Amino acid sequence: MPSLTLPECAHYIPPPATKEDLEFGDLAIIDLSKAHTPEGRAALYPQLHDGLRAHGFLYAINHGYTQAQRDRIFDIAGVPFNDVSLDEKKTYDANIEKVGSYAGYKARQFWKVDTENQILDQIENYAINLNVAKRPHPQALRPFLPELDDFARHNHFNILHPVLRLIALSLELPEETLVEKHNFDRTGETSVTFMKYYRRSNDEEEKSKNVWVKGHTDTGSITVLWSQPIGGLQILAPDGRWKWVRHIDNALVINTGDMMKFFTGGYYKPTIHRVIQPPEDQRNYDRLGAFYFAMADDDVRLIPCAESPVLKRVGIERQCPDEDSPLCETWRKGRTMAYGRSDLKKGVERDVEEEVIEGIVVKHYN
Repeated sequence: MPSLTLPECAHYIPPPATKEDLEFGDLAIIDLSKAHTPEGRAALYPQLHDGLRAHGFLYAINHGYTQAQRDRIFDIAGVPFNDVSLDEKKTYDANIEKVGSYAGYKARQFWKVDTENQILDQIENYAINLNVAKRPHPQALRPFLPELDDFARHNHFNILHPVLRLIALSLELPEETLVEKHNFDRTGETSVTFMKYYRRSNDEEEKSKNVWVKGHTDTGSITVLWSQPIGGLQILAPDGRWKWVRHIDNALVINTGDMMKFFTGGYYKPTIHRVIQPPEDQRNYDRLGAFYFAMADDDVRLIPCAESPVLKRVGIERQCPDEDSPLCETWRKGRTMAYGRSDLKKGVERDVEEEVIEGIVVKHYN
């Protein structure tokens, strides 16, 4: 019989919840356990619709992982950063600008945070394709691959697919319309990604105005963030102000990205979000994050689901003619290779910088 003993790693001990008086976004909370039946989905999709239309972000609870399972993932998330030497990390470098993928390591000081003051990021990433065996991994992480495979499958089938079904229902489409564009066994770069945000110097904080990741939208369809105890994530609210995203134990923070904007003809727009320095009572800790960045299959063309009765009623906001719409792979690579590396131009809007990817303007918010 296989051993029931899990490989050991250091336990992640989060700091206490912040006691700072912060202005939090008023995000909807959906109960994913209700998505298992047709009746439950019928009751749930209006909540998801209203939450995403209002803020582009929402919380999901009762997603199928216990608090202990979630805590174990955060333990494993520290392994690629704390238990792998710098030399071995270089062996598994993602080579982002050449291949247009984050799979592997993204080192610190790779992204430009503030071009004028030459401030670079202090965030280290390790990304794992949803097919965890697709690429080799550092020695320290290999004993945990069975658990990471379970985690990827749980995110894909028990979180992503139910959310995609709810979105399809909200557009009066067949439930599987978007699921069929997000397969587990097709070529693509959906990933489990761990991120470690290292504390920065006072000089870096001052010059970047405490911004760690400038305002942006995500490249993919859906982002699943396993709620982080250490604050820092903010969304640009409808009233034009930055609002903090509150931590909820064992909840998910879910948001739509660029690809969902393509598929829904602008009906579900990705919300601008950023990461800033944590609240004052959490600044003595490095911030650890666990994500599932979901993207459509590489061979899917990013065109609106024009057959949606909802989109027929409200109109479709196309970013380009359908015949010029990029494939998922083309958009993913273009966005990934340019993000944080290209020289941005000042936009028409205040505090907005722009770049052009596949003929489409992409905005970044300072």
